[in-house]
Amino acid sequence: MADTPSILRPEDMTRLANYRFAVQMMAEGWLSGRHRARGRGSSTDFLEYRAYAPGDDPRLIDWRVFARTDRMQLKTFENETHLECHLFVDSSASMGYKEVGQMTKLRYASHFAACVAWLVVRGNDRVSLQLFDEKLREYMPLGSTTAHLNRCLHLLENNEPGGKTDLPEALAASRHLLKRPGTLVVVSDFLCDTTALRAALNIYLHRGFKVVLVQVLDAAELQLQGVGVSRYRDMETGEEVICNPEDLREAYAESMRAQQQALRALAASAGMLYLTAKTDESFYPLFDALSR
Repeated sequence: MADTPSILRPEDMTRLANYRFAVQMMAEGWLSGRHRARGRGSSTDFLEYRAYAPGDDPRLIDWRVFARTDRMQLKTFENETHLECHLFVDSSASMGYKEVGQMTKLRYASHFAACVAWLVVRGNDRVSLQLFDEKLREYMPLGSTTAHLNRCLHLLENNEPGGKTDLPEALAASRHLLKRPGTLVVVSDFLCDTTALRAALNIYLHRGFKVVLVQVLDAAELQLQGVGVSRYRDMETGEEVICNPEDLREAYAESMRAQQQALRALAASAGMLYLTAKTDESFYPLFDALSR
């Protein structure tokens, strides 16, 4: 795609091109939201009209209908498929952490989200993007054009850590923006209360959304770092603690394991897909998992 922002590198597009079957599997499986007879394309079996939405290709508008009704309508066809993928990227202060990996958690998450967006649009389907911390910071509605994709990529390329995290609140506040059931891909470090997270996600699950949780962590977060008396500062509140990490290392590691296990159990109990990624490792295995 011409003039693609640099967050999506040529080598990414080359490698992603190998996911021809993965795109199809994602559409029919986890990254779906597909449903019969409500897509767009070359089928001759006309089904119905649907309202034009920002980001749709204007060339698909039926201008004769517009001339009669003053409403912009797109044709949908029998046997077509229509994918709607909603990317929800945590852009809070904690996502700015970098210790072991080559990039911050936020840069890693943004790069991964850019690749997902490219795959969806490459399949002639629609993607939306939301960046959040304790509230919604940026929103790009559903679209499927190259111009729409590039706007999403520019937002991700310029994505910077914001304020405190409130993932459950951001999810609850965004529910009115997603009109029809599709696939919600939440990319976050998920350092939040899982009970509140479950309540926020239930809103989407009850509406028929498929949900994918992608937890991005720096490897250093899994084990308490430091030698001797050390100072630790919360990236979101600024609160500082001085302690000897040797006294807390085992309890800290157990707390992180328990948090991940709680997320895994939450996903399993609700039929969601839970994936983990560390910033010092490639995220391409995530696409392998998504396309099984």
